[in-house]
Amino acid sequence: MYVSSLFPLGWQHYLLGGLVIGSGVALLFVCTGLVGGMSSVFSSTWSYWVQRPYFQQARYTGSRTWRLVYALGLVLGALIWWLTLGDGTPLTTDIPVWQLLVGGFLVGYGARLGNGCTSGHGICGLGSLQWPSLLAVLTFMATAFLTANLVAWGLA
Repeated sequence: MYVSSLFPLGWQHYLLGGLVIGSGVALLFVCTGLVGGMSSVFSSTWSYWVQRPYFQQARYTGSRTWRLVYALGLVLGALIWWLTLGDGTPLTTDIPVWQLLVGGFLVGYGARLGNGCTSGHGICGLGSLQWPSLLAVLTFMATAFLTANLVAWGLA
């Protein structure tokens, strides 16, 4: 009963998604030796246009092509899923655009501050047994729990 209240649409697709993501990241690493975190995609893409020294570091300019292909694969994978397994109706949200922009800015700032995003630390960092990634993931989770509880308390 408790599981159905947490996952009203079922839990199986979450498990499948996790397995596919983990397999994809593992396959990328085993086949190429590359680590597939997503926050670096943003900075490496900016390196095409912004000539400031930060964006022109070798770690961004040397990886920007494969990172763009990697990001494109994620977008195309979601599109293929939506067209083949989804119901084909457009997905929408009731969240105002300004909140999406503020949230995106905060997530981007946090990824820069934390030297990686949740996917990078949670999937790639933990998968390679990196101690800093464990600390980052614990910090992300504690912050998320605290924020969710404060919001729920504020809305009650």
